[in-house]
Amino acid sequence: MNILAFQSIPSEGKSLFRFVADNPTTAKTVLDTERQTYTEAEVALVKLPNRPGELGRAASRLGEANTNINHAYGGLEAETNVPLLIFGIAEVGRAVTILEETAAAGAGA
Repeated sequence: MNILAFQSIPSEGKSLFRFVADNPTTAKTVLDTERQTYTEAEVALVKLPNRPGELGRAASRLGEANTNINHAYGGLEAETNVPLLIFGIAEVGRAVTILEETAAAGAGA
């Protein structure tokens, strides 16, 4: 199992650790074996072109759609090392559509 992206922040005297694994089933097994407390959540994952302004453009498109970004972090695709952006958003399905359209438009620029 590989961790593709992670974020760690202090929260209420503890550390909040968010991550995306390439194999969620294995990740859950490891966490259960180690008796760790965790919560699963859907996130929107996007690969944007590696150019200045792409993150801002994606965030603007989400804002125009009245979609709030609760948290965001980055990582790398396992096989290609392509940059990944992960957004914690309430309406994941809608956000994925917006982000995929944004990435496709940016790839053609």
